[in-house]
Amino acid sequence: MRIFAATSRYMQGPDLLDQLGRQAAVLGNCCVIVTDSDVERLFGARMLASFSGTQAQAALLTFPGEVTRPTIDALADRARALGANVVIGVGGGKGIDAAKGVAIELGARMVSVPTVASNDGPASASVAVYDDAHVMTEILQMKRNPDLVLVDSRAIAGAPLKFLLAGIGDAISKKFEAEACVAAGAATLFGSSPTTTGLLVADACWRTLRDRGPAAVAAVGAGQLDENVEAVIEACVLLSTLAFENGGLSVAHAIARSFPTLPRAAHTLHGAHVAYGLLVQFVLEERKQTERDELAALYKSMRLPLRLADFGLVDATPQEVRQLAENAMPSPSVRRFVRKLDADQIEQAILGVENRFSR
Repeated sequence: MRIFAATSRYMQGPDLLDQLGRQAAVLGNCCVIVTDSDVERLFGARMLASFSGTQAQAALLTFPGEVTRPTIDALADRARALGANVVIGVGGGKGIDAAKGVAIELGARMVSVPTVASNDGPASASVAVYDDAHVMTEILQMKRNPDLVLVDSRAIAGAPLKFLLAGIGDAISKKFEAEACVAAGAATLFGSSPTTTGLLVADACWRTLRDRGPAAVAAVGAGQLDENVEAVIEACVLLSTLAFENGGLSVAHAIARSFPTLPRAAHTLHGAHVAYGLLVQFVLEERKQTERDELAALYKSMRLPLRLADFGLVDATPQEVRQLAENAMPSPSVRRFVRKLDADQIEQAILGVENRFSR
């Protein structure tokens, strides 16, 4: 069996926030905008103004910052009391995931509006739920992908560069993780065999980041929005999602899931964790040193992490390395690999990465 999943509509371009109301009104007449206090301060008035002249009403719901079950339930109660039939998630991964959770509870239509391109969550059906200590507890699935993903590229290019770097880190692994799933005969998150479309998109995502990523990073660093930036945003937000949902995830994401359990790395971003996880996956795959060096050179050109010290884990202790390895094991992604892995193998692969780039 093969299953292909995708958002119904994807829109990307500068200043699209001003079209939010008109686009959302197509889906329903009572909209709630779920976001955090920072995004509300930056874009709240502008988003509400975009509903002027439409037949839809809109209200802002601010969430505290962590996507937990109680938070989703509380937001859903407020949205239900307003009679919402469209839920709009605005911000980074957390704001959008909180909105997805509310949409699941209400059975409502859902719109994703990323203001940073730090991960591929906006276009996906997945919802990462955490506890108050920021440890992932479960992944929920919407019945369908967001009805609309609206991407204001000017807002994203104007955000701190670290968020785009995280998005690149999250996306750059997808080709290799999908290929690992194929080699293992593993299924995607939907229980499907990886699709040809998913594999082709994963390859296109990789080639876009390889060929245009360094120039896009330089442009955003200089405060510019150009075609390289537009292409990389699309790769991070759309292509990366199509690749992982229809191709599958492997070791790189298992490693990423373990990073938040290390207190000294708690403040770092998921996409950076995935980028490091891909280095570990390359070691486990016993790839040629030339391939590893090519990937490392690309990382250096875009300032992606190459060692644990880049996450604040300066002089990482043996206990921290072991914890990183052991806490990757519960992830189902670690089993989507051509051979069965254990914590000892992952620990040795991490040490292999550290020995290569510590000097």
